[in-house]
Amino acid sequence: MFFNKKRKGTDRNIAMFVDGPNILRKEFGVDLDDLMQIVKKYGRVITGQVFLNQHAPEKLIEAIGNEGLETRVMLAGEIDADVDVSVAVAAVEAAYDDNIDIVCIVSRDADYLPAVQVIKRKGKRFFSVGTKPGFSKALQNAADYVEFLPNHNSRERRSSRRSVRQNSKS
Repeated sequence: MFFNKKRKGTDRNIAMFVDGPNILRKEFGVDLDDLMQIVKKYGRVITGQVFLNQHAPEKLIEAIGNEGLETRVMLAGEIDADVDVSVAVAAVEAAYDDNIDIVCIVSRDADYLPAVQVIKRKGKRFFSVGTKPGFSKALQNAADYVEFLPNHNSRERRSSRRSVRQNSKS
């Protein structure tokens, strides 16, 4: 007899989407290795995509590849560097994949709330990873799991490497 068994803990499959222009900024001092360690606590990253605009430095693209992540370069105008729509579409597509248990968006941006609503309606867990300052409270409150990335440019990181919260609704 065959049946669909729910995966638990580190057996869960994660689709992770990183809003590069929003989160991979010098002032935040985000380390991609830290990001991967945080996300892997929740399961296996079977899809990991970092969305960038065409102005992204080659060294960043190389670092992303070195972490085993896929770089998705989106064309943008000279001023407009948003990749939000591309990230949201990829996250919603992942919500329709039966092989995905958790959809993770790495950003500080509340613009993803409509995508998060679709993800949750499809019965998937939503995992939000962000950094201070400016990590949207709305995005955090919509998440089943929330993690803060350490800022390697901040003095605070010495006293508190990471803050973890799991919402009570999970």
